Amino acid sequence: MARNKFDADEEIEQKFNPHIVMRLAKWIKPYTKWMVLSCVIMLVSSAISLTSPYLTRMAIDKAIPNADYRMLVIISAALLLSTLVVRILLAQKLRIMTRVAQKIIVNIRRDVFIKLQSLPFSYFDSRPHGKILIRVVNYVNSLSDLLSNGIIQLISDLFTLIVIIGFMIAIDVKLTLVCMAVLPILFIILISMKKKQHEAWKQESYKRSNLTAYLSESLNGMKVTQSFAREEVNQGIFNELCNKCKTVWIRAVNINNIIWPSVDILSTLGVTLVYLAGINWLGETVTIGTLVAFAGYIWRFWQPIQNLGNFYNSMVTTGAYIERIFELLDEDDAISDKPGARELPPIRGHVQFDHVDFSYEPGNPILKDVDFTITPGMTVAIVGPTGAGKTTIVNLLSRFYNAEKGKILIDGIDIQELMIKSIRKQVGVMLQDSFLFSGTIMENIRYGRLDATDEECMAAAKAVQAHEFISAFPEGYNKVLTANGGGLSQGQKQLISFARVLLSDPRILILDEATSSVDTHTEKALQQGLGELLKGRTSFIIAHRLSTIRNADVIFFVDHGEIVERGNHNELLALNGHYAKMVSGVFA
Repeated sequence: MARNKFDADEEIEQKFNPHIVMRLAKWIKPYTKWMVLSCVIMLVSSAISLTSPYLTRMAIDKAIPNADYRMLVIISAALLLSTLVVRILLAQKLRIMTRVAQKIIVNIRRDVFIKLQSLPFSYFDSRPHGKILIRVVNYVNSLSDLLSNGIIQLISDLFTLIVIIGFMIAIDVKLTLVCMAVLPILFIILISMKKKQHEAWKQESYKRSNLTAYLSESLNGMKVTQSFAREEVNQGIFNELCNKCKTVWIRAVNINNIIWPSVDILSTLGVTLVYLAGINWLGETVTIGTLVAFAGYIWRFWQPIQNLGNFYNSMVTTGAYIERIFELLDEDDAISDKPGARELPPIRGHVQFDHVDFSYEPGNPILKDVDFTITPGMTVAIVGPTGAGKTTIVNLLSRFYNAEKGKILIDGIDIQELMIKSIRKQVGVMLQDSFLFSGTIMENIRYGRLDATDEECMAAAKAVQAHEFISAFPEGYNKVLTANGGGLSQGQKQLISFARVLLSDPRILILDEATSSVDTHTEKALQQGLGELLKGRTSFIIAHRLSTIRNADVIFFVDHGEIVERGNHNELLALNGHYAKMVSGVFA
């Protein structure tokens, strides 16, 4: 699939809808009272600041000509007090909105992470993880300024604009009309640039996503890169992605930069026209004080317009990122609980696959008419060539994917009718790829059951023969591991993962190549411990080592998505078929 590559642009699957920004209201609503308070503070500060030109007019037209020092002192004190009050109010607004914006960002990021954890494996299989990571971190961060300043500033600027126009009309109607004569030109520029702006920032989001995806992939594969001396080649790819990111960013910024210079030029033009008209009408209907006051309002008139232009830029820029966030949040939960799904009661471990078909991609079947019944306590070994569908069978049992045809039943209950979490609490899975989290060894083992005691964690480690090597570390079970168990051998990581699964005490146990990375000596000791642990549990073991599978109650040989042979070890050897050839080493 094209979306699997780091250099493939993830096209937005639906056209941009400006109302998508309104969906942010879901996260804003809990903080409405704080935003209203912030808005009131902004409106009050704007109203106070707008008195300055009017007071200046009084000083020029009345106090100074009449040598009224008392009035001049009062006006000066009022100007000083208004400036001080405005600064205090703006500081409070900034403190409130910064806190509110960060709380909203935390909530959005929480919801995105919750959504990610509910998505099926197929979502993560279909795109680089870096392209997912950038949504949770970078794109959500881009909302911060819009939420902390943009929305409240928008309301304030609109209010300021209305009040300024009111003051300007009260002072002189004709000069007000002259001032506003250039506004239609600005509206034409904004409308004409809207589509280009959005497309430019959408392309920037594509290239930044690609760069993050490649960086994530490179970090995860650094050992392979250095092993094959690929540093120079990878540096070339990284440089190319950086250059593409730079090119689209510069283009997007250049388009953005058309807006504010346009506002600046038009504001200067508007002021010039007012001055020309004012001088022409001076002495008739316009006094010097009126002209000075009007000039003060003109600059204040254009400031909110410039702010609105910047907000428009910010909204268009952020809109491209919001699309990505909502695209993830709107992703279909292919694996989800049906309405009315019920909790899986404590199970005995009876498992039935009733003529199950499955495919990852339409037209390319992976499993075909898989049909079997396993009674509680049985151990089932699943063997076969690579890509035959062995892991897919156990993935369907855990509902990591849904069967396309047929039914899967646990204790006679169709798993489609059950809550997914209740299934996975009673089905322990050790995947082929062991993964350990950052933290201590004890914390990684306890991941299987958070309420387990240290003694229970150690007992699980002893059962899988992990206790000996863990105790050899100076810190023992408190040894801190880096992400994915850096510093441990693959075999050691598998044993810790094994202990984690066993600690959860599942009624159905799935081991997918669980002993593939342990040495022969450790495997023998592990088999002794597993003998007791597997008693009373229904177990599915995917393995290629004969020592792991020969004692299974039943062995399924899977080939091309079908169970072509089934029976115990001796029965399958007697068939002299696929299994016998594999055991003898003839199977390739």
